Amino acid sequence: MGVRGLTTFIEGNRSFLQDVRFRDSRLLIDGCSLYFHLYFKHGLDQQHGGDYDAFSCLLTQFLSALAACNIHPFVVLDGGMDPSDKKFDTLRQRLQSKIKEADSISRNGNGSILPLLTKEVFIQVLIQSGVPLVQCPSEADWEIACLARQWNCPILSNDSDFYIFDLPGGYLPLNYFNWANLSGKATQRHISARLYTTDALCHWFGGLNKDLLPLCAVLTGNDYASPKDAELTLSLIEANLGARGGRAALSRIGGLLAWLSTFSGSAEALAEISQLFEEDVRSIGKGRNKKGFVSSTLWACMQEYNITSQSSLVGWFSGSKEVPGGWTSLGLPECLVKSAAQGLLAASAKDALVMQRVLLMPQVENTKLASSHHCAIAIRQSMYGILLDRFQTKLRKGNCGGRQETSEMMVGIGYNNCNRVGKDQSAGKGCVDESVYKDQMLPVRKKAAGVQVQGSAVFVEEYDRMNLILKKNQVETHQLKKVFSLDSIGQASPASRLAVLLEALGVTESALSPVPLHLRLAVAVTIFWQREVKPSPTQPQLHALLMGFVYGELNLQQHAGSQPNWTHERGLGVEIVRQRLRPRERWGLDLKDAHSYSQWQACLWAALCLNQSLLQPMPEPYLAWLFSGSLVHGLAKYLKGGQAPESLLHKSTLSEQLYSSLLATVNKCISPSHPASSTSGRGRRNRHRRKQGSARGGGAGRGNRTAEEINNRFALLMSEEEADT
Repeated sequence: MGVRGLTTFIEGNRSFLQDVRFRDSRLLIDGCSLYFHLYFKHGLDQQHGGDYDAFSCLLTQFLSALAACNIHPFVVLDGGMDPSDKKFDTLRQRLQSKIKEADSISRNGNGSILPLLTKEVFIQVLIQSGVPLVQCPSEADWEIACLARQWNCPILSNDSDFYIFDLPGGYLPLNYFNWANLSGKATQRHISARLYTTDALCHWFGGLNKDLLPLCAVLTGNDYASPKDAELTLSLIEANLGARGGRAALSRIGGLLAWLSTFSGSAEALAEISQLFEEDVRSIGKGRNKKGFVSSTLWACMQEYNITSQSSLVGWFSGSKEVPGGWTSLGLPECLVKSAAQGLLAASAKDALVMQRVLLMPQVENTKLASSHHCAIAIRQSMYGILLDRFQTKLRKGNCGGRQETSEMMVGIGYNNCNRVGKDQSAGKGCVDESVYKDQMLPVRKKAAGVQVQGSAVFVEEYDRMNLILKKNQVETHQLKKVFSLDSIGQASPASRLAVLLEALGVTESALSPVPLHLRLAVAVTIFWQREVKPSPTQPQLHALLMGFVYGELNLQQHAGSQPNWTHERGLGVEIVRQRLRPRERWGLDLKDAHSYSQWQACLWAALCLNQSLLQPMPEPYLAWLFSGSLVHGLAKYLKGGQAPESLLHKSTLSEQLYSSLLATVNKCISPSHPASSTSGRGRRNRHRRKQGSARGGGAGRGNRTAEEINNRFALLMSEEEADT
């Protein structure tokens, strides 16, 4: 995502950015850029798994600032990998880099790691705030630019690709969008910002044709061109400029733009580049092979910036909720298509179905141990089994073998990008005939299609770390006892879909009955985590996690207007929050705690993906108030010092009742005598080991209240939640 060096070049010349007082306007927001910017710019916790409560508050403040200035946001999100595979090498390189950064952070070094559930928190807050949003099938840049051009409104992002798109409404870089310091009188509030337009850049370079900016992006090195080919071409250009006494004083990008300004359009510039290859004596024997790069790949990469088509997002944002065309061509059933566009289907679920490939994001953990995602593999296998059931059915019938291509996938892979190349090219000056390149492009897309099978098994490629190296693993799908096809999910009853989810997690519905509805998925995941992970979570780790749930519930009730019987509980939150690690205490990470809580987040993330693939038979927890890394790590430290959880909870309060209920539910479900504890193979293998850990469950006696008593205590809270489902 982005053009290397372009942001530095633009920001280094004040003439390219115009000061504006932004208000009273639509604003298209690149959602991915926004949540990355908010999290990192404001120094929120990365080392302890993330402070989602602080992030939620920050995002809410941002949205309030927009509202105060009569700015109407529309958020567009990336939705996973591009089926064409054109950026897969770049994605792998970035993932490898993030693995090393996470390891560095775990040792108090430098790095930037976005906590695992940040995007999910972002989506929940937007939905709760009523902000219009849409999730695209893959990268959203082109769709954002296309809609911005049609609406004539600016884009807010930190992606340097938007310096290349020709946007009439301009581009507002997030780094200069001062939303935290509103200016003007109450009726004239505005946000001080800087606006970029391609007109300013092209004027600076003597009337440079905008048609040539995409060529600059590709040659400089964006995510679509081969770095080696781009570097070779740029080196030839620079050598040619040096031989002719070119403008060597300019930066590399500046020199390239100055050279491009001597051409009338892209066709003329491409012809000149082809000539340079033929004339260069150093490329003898290689130059002919590189003609393919000049004549096809280079041109094809430039089309990523062509936005003359009408946006498919207009219907979605107009209120009709017309699903963008890119989703309808991917082979998902209609019910999941709508969920995906709403941001309610994880991108990894789409990638598993369309690509049979999933990238697992690294966390700050002990890299000498197995990846934290390893412990949740059974949950992901269950999700893959549901998503790829149609192919498993073909295998059972003997109609599929080897790596099988399917018409459903071919439509999804070929339609969007090929259609864009065909429709967006005019016959005017500077364009190249698509027929020369179409046949060269399609095999790349076909290569990505198909299901991986071996014998009677279907597999998904997972990319995860092994020590500090990114490794590809072939993960077999798993068929649960309760089976229904992907295409019939929309017709399946909520009870049937819930049964599938609970089977995957190894928990019964009755076991969760004492727990408030919105916490049941989190508690089910905690039971799975306590039963399945290695090393086994310690009692202080479990108790600290559950106390974090209680603290989140206190804050949730406060932000919801506080129900009467929760009003007197607020003082407890102050006592709990005192255990939060302060910035000066955050160095010297407890790696055992970090690894254990990263495993818990991996389990929760996988369960959220599965729940969404089943159309949410269980309500999602309010993630912003479920886990705060610096708080939970601080509580674990406090409890390991010999303190009891009850020392922070007042007796006979709702908070104490909730904590005891949660702890009793978890301890009961991991007991060897409980049916749910033996639903998975690992649960059976670990039964004896878990028995000893369960017997040490401090506070379990206090938690052994009857379900009836707990439900009476939470009658008001739970009745309102049940009514909403």
